[in-house]
Amino acid sequence: MKKINWSGELRAWVLFAMMISVTSCLPTVETEQVVYSNNFSKLDLAGFENGKLFVWQKDTLAGYYHNEEVSVAIQNLPAHNYLKITVDVLVHDSWDGNPDDGIGGPDFWFMGFDNTEIFRTTFSNSPCESTYCLYQSYPNDYFRQNVPKSGAVRTNLPGLCLFGASQNYTTRYSVSKLISHSNPNVKVFMGAELLAANSPDPVCDESWSIANIEVVAIQTN
Repeated sequence: MKKINWSGELRAWVLFAMMISVTSCLPTVETEQVVYSNNFSKLDLAGFENGKLFVWQKDTLAGYYHNEEVSVAIQNLPAHNYLKITVDVLVHDSWDGNPDDGIGGPDFWFMGFDNTEIFRTTFSNSPCESTYCLYQSYPNDYFRQNVPKSGAVRTNLPGLCLFGASQNYTTRYSVSKLISHSNPNVKVFMGAELLAANSPDPVCDESWSIANIEVVAIQTN
């Protein structure tokens, strides 16, 4: 008769049961619906606070902004327990990233919903050499040390003002965050806290704009 190693089999069954239990507890998506999408091509600023538009590189953008906050209120959301918020932000001219010198940085950009900030990071448009590099935090939260333009979707755009005649001084990022949310209304906000104490024209020195905002309502079981 074959001798059964009960302890080994018992361990295997316990492990299998745990795996089944964990898998069965994972939520699955029941519905996923785009509830707001705006690339500003229709000049639509309904629901915005501090909304303004300008045309740059033949594209209509929201902005441009300096040390400002902008928000959009979205109402009558369908039943959901998560929201996925995606913002395409363009970072113009001489953003300096992480340096905490009280003169040129840090240069923060943040986003959130209602009264809750969910992401705070820094961007840098500085050239990065072996002997000198102004690091940024994106795609992570502040204070992570990443090389300038990390996580960007486009880097070869000209500056807007100070470096308007130079390529590679506007960088485009697509910032996406998943949040727990179930209320029928939401206010999405974005803003910046920029330092340009050594510039005679801080707005020309550092600014940002928005190319697109999308909000997806997700219902899981």
